[in-house]
Amino acid sequence: MTGQQEQINWSRKSLEELQSLWNTEIEPDLARDGLDLDDRPTYQEITDAGYSGIAYALREHHDLTLAQFLATVGYGSRTDDEGFPWDIDDETTIRELELYLETNLRRKGRAESTISSKRSRLARYVRTYATQHDSADIVARVRADDDPRREEKQRVRAVFDTFDVDLESSESKYKHLTDVRLFYGWLAADRDAAYNPALGAPHEHRWSEDTPDAEERDPAALEAAHIRALVDACESIDEHLLVIGACAWGLRRGEIAALSIDQFRPLTEDGQFDFQADDPHIVFGERKNGPGRVTVHYGLETLVDRWSQLSEREGWDGSLFPSSHSESGHVNPNTITARFKRLAERADIRLRGDTPTPQYGRRFWYRTYLEAVQRLSRQVQAIADEQGSDDEQVVVENYLGEEEARKQRREYMEERLSVAFGPT
Repeated sequence: MTGQQEQINWSRKSLEELQSLWNTEIEPDLARDGLDLDDRPTYQEITDAGYSGIAYALREHHDLTLAQFLATVGYGSRTDDEGFPWDIDDETTIRELELYLETNLRRKGRAESTISSKRSRLARYVRTYATQHDSADIVARVRADDDPRREEKQRVRAVFDTFDVDLESSESKYKHLTDVRLFYGWLAADRDAAYNPALGAPHEHRWSEDTPDAEERDPAALEAAHIRALVDACESIDEHLLVIGACAWGLRRGEIAALSIDQFRPLTEDGQFDFQADDPHIVFGERKNGPGRVTVHYGLETLVDRWSQLSEREGWDGSLFPSSHSESGHVNPNTITARFKRLAERADIRLRGDTPTPQYGRRFWYRTYLEAVQRLSRQVQAIADEQGSDDEQVVVENYLGEEEARKQRREYMEERLSVAFGPT
């Protein structure tokens, strides 16, 4: 084990930092050890290379198994029929867990990352339950008529007592409890369970009270001065486009990685993106927690430069961040994160002790857009007060119109982005 490996503080690293560490340090070390990285490396191989701490950090701080983490950096299962390692011996419980996750939650449209996180938390629950109560037959017990409900509730609460000691944050404890309660609730509603033993657990109130609401978290975000520093540190067109994609268009890192010129609208008569259009925007087929259309308020000049640069490549498929080493034809989302962090380091930017990732830029965009919406709302409210109307939407429809409202939001966004990026 090298000195550098010994000094890694696993518990302080975010998931994105662990992914970056994998790409920049761990995987190259494994390759130097002679491993064939076409297959997913084993825990033992990673341990032999001196990186055993990553498995504990993933399990304790990110609710992920090593296999789940490796899937986020490009590795599938070693065999196609390899199932999730529940590590319990009750087939009924495993079958119901998989039905809940793979059928029920997918029908509800839950994202793969959400299902993966819930699977990990439920696995911790059933394993802890089995350790404490010598069996993981949690489904059979809530279906049985002769099993005292009070005793089963106490068994469930004993697991929560263990979580209270073993898990570090109230937020993590509350997420585990919530996922367990929802699973039992599904059993009671759809799968013939007689009751939900996780309801009424006294832990819930305390853990919930200690978990900050989303609006109270105040996650770190880039400010206009940070973005200007990033722009000044750019040494290429693709770096400038990277900053624009995250900070001016509000795209996620995966969306930036897969961004193609074919997604830009409107089109000219010959099917090319119309750079001169009044309402340029990006379209998405499916988009997690967001609209399928993103307005381009800024950055068309850089997009034109990037298009001109790439269109000279033989066989270019339209990807704005192409990769000849990837089956997809574009770079990996982790590559986008790594490039953004290198640029932030070059610009000497740190927020709360951390090097910013593309998500910090997306938060800048989101907050700027929210300011634009609130600014328009104040203007509309003033008109509504003058007209004696209690409904802002009536003012938008009758006096501004949706097109004018969109125009005013766009003008404010362009004004704020010009402060951050500089005039077009």
